[in-house]
Amino acid sequence: MNGSAKVIDAMSTQRIFLARNAGLAALGALAAGAGAFAWQRRPPARVPSSGAHDATVAAARRLNRAAGLIATSTLLDSGVEHYRGTFHNKAMLTPLVVSALTLAVSAHGIRDERKLAHRVRDPIYAAAALTGVVGTAFHVYNIGKRPGGFCWQNLFYGSPLGAPAAVALAGLLGYYSERLRDSDASHGRPRVFRMPAGRALAALTAAGLVATSGEAGLLHFRGAYHDPFMFVPVTVPPIAAALLSETAATHPHRPRRLTRWWLRLTALVGVLGAGFHVFGMSRNMGGWRNWSQNILNGPPIPAPPGFTGLALAGLAALGLIEEHPRA
Repeated sequence: MNGSAKVIDAMSTQRIFLARNAGLAALGALAAGAGAFAWQRRPPARVPSSGAHDATVAAARRLNRAAGLIATSTLLDSGVEHYRGTFHNKAMLTPLVVSALTLAVSAHGIRDERKLAHRVRDPIYAAAALTGVVGTAFHVYNIGKRPGGFCWQNLFYGSPLGAPAAVALAGLLGYYSERLRDSDASHGRPRVFRMPAGRALAALTAAGLVATSGEAGLLHFRGAYHDPFMFVPVTVPPIAAALLSETAATHPHRPRRLTRWWLRLTALVGVLGAGFHVFGMSRNMGGWRNWSQNILNGPPIPAPPGFTGLALAGLAALGLIEEHPRA
């Protein structure tokens, strides 16, 4: 009897702890939203426009938006996954801090119309990219040291390889946005890392879509594709990646209308995917009444909007190519 009472007391303590952390997370999300809203309301910093550079700044601001959305996804997803792992390694706090900083500087960049890289945003984006690379190495190591090594069981239930890669992707897109602000568009051909800015961004986004779709495919394969809609994130985004790759390779004078509309469809897939994951979690044992367990073990709700962020990055690339046909 005493043992049962202790178990019930432990479960109650865990629920209180989870509720408290959920409340803190909600307050943090509200604070982030309030901060983003404040930047939306604040008049943007303006400088005299030069015409040729306006399109690159507009593309950079769109990339800030894409990086911020992906950072939001990684912040919430890493928070849940690492909390499930009880933060046994203190380094597990790093992606949360870095993703929160990436979200904050992205909200700032969305309203910044200046044509120079920001001295605060730039290093934070670079740190996010580095954190994602190191985190991916940690996850590879953790899977490799488990019994059985790189087998299906460990790939399904071990450290997710795609999660830290998404942190790196948010950092790369943000860092790229700062390079766009620094690029010289006076001759009609903005370049980043000595490559045409628009085509390079299209290629980077295509690679991100393929990697993200691969992660979704692995986890949906674990779920045996029991719902036909689970095929959507492994079909629609790869087609978007192929269309973006074609744009980067053939360099059309104007981006194809199909590519633009397919990217919009991909953005919608990210939004609807989060809704499907909410519904899927509610179908687990206990539903929302057992949210403290289901939110840890159910489908990851914050993951699908990563497709939306990448679709926004692809649309930024198309907009840049349209404004600068030689980009």
